[in-house]
Amino acid sequence: MEPPVAHDDHQQEITRLHRAVDELSTLNDLAKTIGVLRDSREIMHIIVRRSLRAVGARQGVITLVDEDAKDPMHTLVRSMVSTEHTQLHFHQALLGWMQLYKRPLILNDPTHDERFRDFAQDANFTNLLSVPLMVKSRLTGVLTVYDKLEDTAGAFSEGDARLLSIMAAQSAQVVENARLEEEERQLNVMRHEMTLAARIQTELLPKGPPVLKGYDIAASSTPAESVGGDYFDFIDIGEGKIVLCLGDVSGKGMSAALLMAHLQATLRATLQGGSRPQEVLNRANQLLYKSTSSDKFATLFVSVLDAERNILEYGNAGHDPGILLRADGTVEDLPASGLPIGMFEDMRYASDELEFRPNDILVVYTDGIAETRDTADQQFGRSRIIEIIRSHRGEPADEIRKAILDEVNTCSENAPLFDDRTLMVVKHTPAGS
Repeated sequence: MEPPVAHDDHQQEITRLHRAVDELSTLNDLAKTIGVLRDSREIMHIIVRRSLRAVGARQGVITLVDEDAKDPMHTLVRSMVSTEHTQLHFHQALLGWMQLYKRPLILNDPTHDERFRDFAQDANFTNLLSVPLMVKSRLTGVLTVYDKLEDTAGAFSEGDARLLSIMAAQSAQVVENARLEEEERQLNVMRHEMTLAARIQTELLPKGPPVLKGYDIAASSTPAESVGGDYFDFIDIGEGKIVLCLGDVSGKGMSAALLMAHLQATLRATLQGGSRPQEVLNRANQLLYKSTSSDKFATLFVSVLDAERNILEYGNAGHDPGILLRADGTVEDLPASGLPIGMFEDMRYASDELEFRPNDILVVYTDGIAETRDTADQQFGRSRIIEIIRSHRGEPADEIRKAILDEVNTCSENAPLFDDRTLMVVKHTPAGS
């Protein structure tokens, strides 16, 4: 017959069973609670609160990390729960250790631990327990609790580490799923906003070419991203005159699109004070300089076409020279008379005049066309644009525009655009044609 089990052994077994039941209850309640939630921050706060209660600690924090970031210590978000006014933050030294070992860490005497002495001396805590959050062998976060309560022995135990590890393992995928869902929702919102911005930007550009007696005009703009920073406009100022604008603002994407819209509003406002290109450029430069940061600027070609007198007056602020192909085949450049607008407050611009004769063709473009590169890293270039204009000089303005863009696409082998492509063609048609 086996000897009777001692009373102390019975008590220890009962205590162990009670603890096991409590742990299972804690884990079950945690699983049910966080399993129905979708907000990652709320989920993390619940995990931290339950962790504090489970192991008897005073403060806790979950730190999500991104192993794919350039900085391996990059932190995505922190979620802190504390019963103290002073909140502790997970230290990079601990994060580095966890990235390396990916296992529980108990520091009951941190000031005497050579690995973390500097960190412990600066931090206001007694001890800590830290466990990894793992998803498919990948560290996605760290759960750390600080300051074991005195009525629970005052030191973190292996049992605490085991329970907290199970809670972390149980929670890691839930937190990751919630975070990924939030990222997807944010991405969808951004996509919707970009689609809306692209639609608004398209509506800001002219719906079609202007109707001007004796002239055939075509223009288009293709952004490298959903929205872009290139700009063109036709502004009828009466008496047979029309303002033709084409510009390229600094940057790409949304910031460039916003600056483009600002530039358009600025130009239309400046026209109220006079329509000479040099006046427009001077006022636009002042307004853009005062209303934007120093890194925001725009190259801009502004011209006024007088269809009654067949005179083109133009001003060029740092833009690629316009190309004027004369009816006799000669080429004239329409160069810049100053730097891009928005760079220097005291910049002053000049205007030049030229006679627009029958069958003369003016082409103005942004650098996204001339600087397109082929597979051999050779630029499309200005001379090639001139060749295309010459070979299609007998065709309507829109056909010349299409021919240039088709050649540019062929040059890049229809690769994704590296820069916005904007182009304007103005052809003086003979009387009656």
